[in-house]
Amino acid sequence: MRKITVVGAGNVGATAAQRLAEKELAREVVMIDVADGIPQGKALDQWESAPVEGFDTRVTGSTSYDAAEGSDLFIVTAGIARKPGMSRDDLLRTNADIVRSVSREIARVAPDSIVIVVSNPLDVMTWVARETTGFPRERVLGMAGVLDTARYRSFIALELDCSVEDIQALVLGGHGDTMVPLVNYTTVSGIPLTQLLSRDRIDALIDRTRKGGAEIVGHLKTGSAYYAPSAAAVQMAEAISRGKKRILPASAYLQGEYGFEGLYLGVPCKLGPDGLESIIEVELTDAERAELEKSAESVRATLAKLD
Repeated sequence: MRKITVVGAGNVGATAAQRLAEKELAREVVMIDVADGIPQGKALDQWESAPVEGFDTRVTGSTSYDAAEGSDLFIVTAGIARKPGMSRDDLLRTNADIVRSVSREIARVAPDSIVIVVSNPLDVMTWVARETTGFPRERVLGMAGVLDTARYRSFIALELDCSVEDIQALVLGGHGDTMVPLVNYTTVSGIPLTQLLSRDRIDALIDRTRKGGAEIVGHLKTGSAYYAPSAAAVQMAEAISRGKKRILPASAYLQGEYGFEGLYLGVPCKLGPDGLESIIEVELTDAERAELEKSAESVRATLAKLD
């Protein structure tokens, strides 16, 4: 790719930009932020790390979307965290306004680009981005499943004292407390997880996965996770940039898949150079399907508040 733009130069955005540059996924990485000086300063700092880390991707920062003109891909991290006295509905409306504004600019400067949304609430903000840009669903995706699955895999590795590389797993559904880790599709070097752990221990790991973000916030007191979210977004960007056709869980706009219509939900996606190539429908147990329906209903309820 020639250019990838990260919108938002906070912790998630800046870390994503650094990872993009170090992996050399594009010739240029641009950071856009409303706070003048922040994207420019962080970009310069990252570029000065290039001789040490050995990458030639040029990193720049700006407050103007004109700098992002012609970008092939955008990672949208813009939004605010919930503040004291702010209701969840207030946060929803505020971030929706931010994502609408960002999406209008993306459509203006790069109408053929692919968009990966990281802003929360994830599934609804991805819906907002698609509605605002008018892009086809193949070019607007949400980052959640990769992160949720990574947390699930990392907790399993701790429990079994084994390498994370040997753990394959899949987490579907909305990004939040209603996510659906699929135990039947979780293996350790091909060995079903159910042969290695009791159901009680598996349920405890699932519960920790669902609360993974809150656990980090509890430690930090102020702020939230950004190393894992940025890594997850960049893994999606790498699959697209390098045309790897990886099958990764991502938030995609459903048009009948899994029995859902007109909403974003985490499902297995094949990602290639044009974005979403296909959605893979896996067999679910009755219990898993019920959980997925509950997760979809949670996304619908949040979307209804936005409307």
